[in-house]
Amino acid sequence: MNNVSKLIISLALPFIASSIGSAFTMPEISTWYATLNKPFFNPPNWLFGPVWGSLFLLMGISLYMVWSKEENNLRARSAYIVFGLQLLLNTFWSIVFFGWHSPLLGFGIIILLWLAVWKTIRSFYRLNKTAGLIQVPYLLWLSFAAILNLAIVLLNKA
Repeated sequence: MNNVSKLIISLALPFIASSIGSAFTMPEISTWYATLNKPFFNPPNWLFGPVWGSLFLLMGISLYMVWSKEENNLRARSAYIVFGLQLLLNTFWSIVFFGWHSPLLGFGIIILLWLAVWKTIRSFYRLNKTAGLIQVPYLLWLSFAAILNLAIVLLNKA
């Protein structure tokens, strides 16, 4: 496969995952999510789209940086698997938190997601240092999102 095809696929995969998650998130923003008690540090709703869009772009770029090296060894295959796992968990979090209206279960998913992203960073870093490092903003935002998720759980205990 040529590098242009790899770039297109690398960029498309995170945005496909994002689109699936958004299908569960967007209808709930002005309805269910609006009724939740949120902490004082909850960002405005308009901020989430640009932040996540930037992070999904960085995910795609980092995947391309690793994939374009054309390594086909156990280390590279493991990195691709954990990258795919974190994309699935990211999508599943949106389904659980917004679609199922379950912040508590969402918190469990986001912890697993955080671990998968940490593993992705480490795996990518071993193959391409820059590819690993450009995932760090994702982990930082995810850390904030996990704290926000937990705060929503605590503020909305029934």
